[in-house]
Amino acid sequence: MSVISSTKNLEALSFTLVAEFDAGVERVWQVWEDPRQLERWWGPPTWPATFEQFDFEPGGKAAYYMTGPEGEKAGGWWRFIAIQAPNSLEFNDGFADDKGDPVESLGITHATVTLEDTDGRTRMTILSTFESEEQMEQMVQMGMEEGMREAAGQIDAVLAEHARA
Repeated sequence: MSVISSTKNLEALSFTLVAEFDAGVERVWQVWEDPRQLERWWGPPTWPATFEQFDFEPGGKAAYYMTGPEGEKAGGWWRFIAIQAPNSLEFNDGFADDKGDPVESLGITHATVTLEDTDGRTRMTILSTFESEEQMEQMVQMGMEEGMREAAGQIDAVLAEHARA
């Protein structure tokens, strides 16, 4: 499996996932910048994502939903803060209601993604920070840690399927 660690830090209100891939940084970057590739891994295997909007630029927004095993849908949104291709990406992440509006009671998570070359392989670090201890605990109870591990575990297959020159 590509995930090598996941760490919760309650004091820092953070969750860090580290994964490594047998692909160069530019190739791994594509699984973030291409919404069709992103759909293949964002969300756990039983909750695949569909991106309806994807404005991949600072200030841009992404809107998506994940479809559960019984056909139920859970909406989400991203607001891109910073993009430094192909090495880093920052965005705010939250849940959305049926109309695509933010569900404020679930708060906002800030994500920082870094991709670094490690002898021809790529190490991807996703740092998620939370607004409060309560929000972090709620996300953990909702299965965020396991879900992120399962989601990142699907990236190897996407890298193999969508290899491009």
